[in-house]
Amino acid sequence: MQTRQFRPFGVAAVLFTFVSVSAACSGSSPSSGSKKPVTASPSSGSSGYVRPACRQTRPGPPGAVATGGAPSEYDVTSFDGTRLRVHWFPNPKATGSIMMPTILKGPGWGSPGDKDTKTHSYGLFGDVSIADLWDAGYNVLTWDPRGFGKSDGAVSVDSPDVEGRDTQVLLDWVAVRPNVQLDAPGDPRVGMVGGSYGGGIQLVLAAIDCRVDAIVPTIAWHSLTTSLFKAATVKQGWGDLLYAAASGRKLDPHITSAHDAGDATGAISAEDAAWFASRGPGDLVNRINAPTLFVQGTVDTLFTLDEAVTNSSILKSHGVPTAMLWYCGGHGVCLTKGGDAALVGTATISWLQRYLKGDTSAQLGPGFTTVDQNGAELASETYPPSPGPAVTAHGAGDLPLTKTNFVPVHAVSGASSSALGGVAGGITPTPASNALEVGIPFSGPLLVLGAPTLTLTYSGMAGAGDRPTRVFAQLVDATTGLVLGNQVTPIDIELDGATHTATVPLEMVVFSASPGATLTLQLTSSGVGYAPPRLGGHVMFSSVDVSLPTANGMRAR
Repeated sequence: MQTRQFRPFGVAAVLFTFVSVSAACSGSSPSSGSKKPVTASPSSGSSGYVRPACRQTRPGPPGAVATGGAPSEYDVTSFDGTRLRVHWFPNPKATGSIMMPTILKGPGWGSPGDKDTKTHSYGLFGDVSIADLWDAGYNVLTWDPRGFGKSDGAVSVDSPDVEGRDTQVLLDWVAVRPNVQLDAPGDPRVGMVGGSYGGGIQLVLAAIDCRVDAIVPTIAWHSLTTSLFKAATVKQGWGDLLYAAASGRKLDPHITSAHDAGDATGAISAEDAAWFASRGPGDLVNRINAPTLFVQGTVDTLFTLDEAVTNSSILKSHGVPTAMLWYCGGHGVCLTKGGDAALVGTATISWLQRYLKGDTSAQLGPGFTTVDQNGAELASETYPPSPGPAVTAHGAGDLPLTKTNFVPVHAVSGASSSALGGVAGGITPTPASNALEVGIPFSGPLLVLGAPTLTLTYSGMAGAGDRPTRVFAQLVDATTGLVLGNQVTPIDIELDGATHTATVPLEMVVFSASPGATLTLQLTSSGVGYAPPRLGGHVMFSSVDVSLPTANGMRAR
């Protein structure tokens, strides 16, 4: 039995995965292709699902040359002549007449493709190593995305007509490699893995190319509008880290202009906003019909849980075999107990075995799994699970729009990970020492799961300046002093002296409440990780109503 290690990542490797989509499969409906019937198991959330036939027309294999370096290194010519560096790792057992499926393993933002074939590991994001994929019976292709590593071209944030087409060319190239299992000429049996940037590109390729058979997008997203600019508020902390990780690379001008404007003014132009919105996958998730396991982090402050929930809901509405796993990780620091650190990796392998190899004995597990602050793994057959009684609280008060002071906190005893502390520690939300607070007591044991709803009735005047007017909401656990899931939600408010009412969903959280537990809703004038809003003035909240969703019937995994 192999011993699996946990490998630390640099800044570039822990950062995210922008993506977008282009139309390439012959159909425009969600059922744009499949190579053979795939019947869902009960744990995938659908039954009797069969993917329709894939009719993908491609120009043939691209030009490629060995680099003269390592035997795994090739330069592949993409659709527009751009040179892409790829790393080809055929399975050592795929010799003679033995054919094996292939896994495309994408890297994180700013990083080159993985080349480590020796280490058996589940990485920082639960990613599966090349060695583990070999053991499971797959060939592996990794690559340096356009503009990163040794690949040429400009970084276009996975434009549908650029990076999306690059990965199609990689499929063309894989289809003519020796010992690659094919479903038809030019059509390899292919799955995809990878976290962050390597998670997002899976949604792109599966949406535009029906040759992809199964995917496991880890800490990916649905929309860059809801993830990077929630409530039209710049997520400056992550934006600065991501921009630094791409330093020295050739970037699309929109990336630079949005970064500079966000830092200078707290807002981006309408043109830049539209550009990022077009980077999807957004509604193009409707075209994915490959069985998909979504993996998302409960403490991910870049791509929050709702991104995976939105994507999963779309696929489930089309009957696509889909499951979802939440773990204490992602683009963030797990400050609580985190459960089984190997679960993401083992679940990934099982998903591939079932949907690439057709191994009906593969143990897929439940359709939905999450972990609470105590490290307890909880499961149900579907998401959302059966709802329980909502927990509500009411308050009111005045919030001066002055600088918010935040209290330093530390990981609780037995916290699962601090590996990202050097990267994300400074943008991890903590309790505010000056905030409007509403206590939320619990009289019995309940599992809070999902997006709380906040309704505000308020009036106020803003201070001088042009920055957006915002307040921020977060939930604090009185027992640990931690912000639930490290999540803070920006709220767009209008400060013109008139009375307004706004109802907004907060970021999704998971919390097992014991009798006597108390959460505190905090409304603050600024939020850790977000661009500073306009300060000065005040807001009078005549009514603050919060409702927390709970779940029934979740069982120990």
